Amino acid sequence: MPPRAGRRGSLVTMRTTLAPWRGGGQGPKALAASAADSLPRVSDERLRDRFARLCEIPSPTGSERAIADAVLAELRDLGVEAHEDGAGGPARAGAGNLIARIPGVGDGWVMLCAHLDTVPEGGPIEVELADGVFRSRGETILGADDKAAVAVLIELAARAVTRPPPVGLELVFTVAEEEGLRGAKELDLSSLRAPYGYALDHATPIGELITAAPTHQRLVAEFEGLEAHAGLRPEDGHSAIAAAAAAIASMKLGRLDPETTANVGLISGGTAANVVAGACRIEGEARSLDEARVSETMAAMLDACTWAASEHGCDLDVEVTEEFRGYRHAPGAAPLRLARSALERCGFEPRDVATGGGSDANALVAGGFECVLLANGTEANHTPAESVAAARLGEMLAVCEAIAELAAAEADG
Repeated sequence: MPPRAGRRGSLVTMRTTLAPWRGGGQGPKALAASAADSLPRVSDERLRDRFARLCEIPSPTGSERAIADAVLAELRDLGVEAHEDGAGGPARAGAGNLIARIPGVGDGWVMLCAHLDTVPEGGPIEVELADGVFRSRGETILGADDKAAVAVLIELAARAVTRPPPVGLELVFTVAEEEGLRGAKELDLSSLRAPYGYALDHATPIGELITAAPTHQRLVAEFEGLEAHAGLRPEDGHSAIAAAAAAIASMKLGRLDPETTANVGLISGGTAANVVAGACRIEGEARSLDEARVSETMAAMLDACTWAASEHGCDLDVEVTEEFRGYRHAPGAAPLRLARSALERCGFEPRDVATGGGSDANALVAGGFECVLLANGTEANHTPAESVAAARLGEMLAVCEAIAELAAAEADG
């Protein structure tokens, strides 16, 4: 996106960074009981206990060391080949991505992915299981995003150790997903053996297949005005807050069309109520399934900032970055076709949907690796109301095992 010139002589500095890549037969309600019942009781209890234990390990983005160590220890105790890559530094994370491999009976491989980090917890997490549903006891998140999937993948590994899977399992646990998918962006895709994979990280009912996700651009605009005493000589000042407010007021925000959204979510500035504000910073974003619309929307937001700075006699420094690139899967893509069959085998009706959020799948697809985002049955993620039914864990596990079986059949065919 080309920089836009300022007006009325105001100084406008713009930095635009579009970050390059670096690197059967039952219905779902009946399955809620049968998927868990199909597991040995010790396996069922082990999965639930592991999930609760993982949730209580603090792991906000940038502080993943403890959860990474716990997952590595569990995998190695099972005798699974697992290692940590060097993504921690570049991704500004507390640990690197974890990669575990379990050879299968056949020669093929399939990749399954979950992320280790969470949004800030809001305090120590205490997990409770009541009426078959996991929740946090207090006013914290639960951490089911994405530790429900982490627990399921470890259980998948535990079962695969005792009974070799039909296809090789490549389990990837990423870091720093919640802040720009940074861990997945640093993953060495050339080291993966699987031709495609699945990210278990969409907070909707199991059965949904995410066939399209948006491109996301982020805006940071800093208005620099001139401070003055607000009571004695306000006319000598140039209010950066007034400029920022005018910019926001002139922007089209919210849902702009079925595929496009825009938002300004952060604003800060000023030093005191009796001082004309000399500085103000706003942060916003634009997202769309249509890449051209993202650029158009961001251009309009930049124009609003430039106009407002000029009108209020302020200088402006703007930075635009691409947080992640969108994608649309071809309707007949192999991983989509296989996932639909796996869901049907487990009693779910597959549903193709588009999302307005990003996931590791965005980063992996941008890097040339086919990855489908799957729903994991969690609810109200990133809030104290976050929850997941225990039955969803068993259902997720059943779907993963069905994917492995069908991937083996496809590799043999």
